[in-house]
Amino acid sequence: MKIEGELIHLAKAKSEVYQFLSTLENYSLIMPESNKVFEIIDYSRFKFGLKGMPEIVLKLVEGNDSNTVVLSSDNDKFPFTLSGLLHSVSEEETQVKLVFEGDFNPMMEMMIKSPLTAFVNDLSKGIELQLS
Repeated sequence: MKIEGELIHLAKAKSEVYQFLSTLENYSLIMPESNKVFEIIDYSRFKFGLKGMPEIVLKLVEGNDSNTVVLSSDNDKFPFTLSGLLHSVSEEETQVKLVFEGDFNPMMEMMIKSPLTAFVNDLSKGIELQLS
């Protein structure tokens, strides 16, 4: 399953956006209002929990370059990645798109697609609010 968030246009340099998305503490700032738990576990992992959903641990995976920030699930039973794809429009303008990718059975996909789409778009709006 692949869910692409809304494309965000920011008046920030790509390096600044990359640094923001690579800092785990910043995810507490962009979580939706339904977030009830946020805890930094160590230098590369944090835990969050949305109302009505189980808590999830995400770990920061090294991106291949300054164009991608990748978070990966720390749970083998719920494997997915959440990637921030960055594109420099100019020195002071960056486009960001969040992409969720996971491998789930069809029944699970049917149950989680709508809430995950809303979650990815809420994160996108949070990034836009924090960096505008």
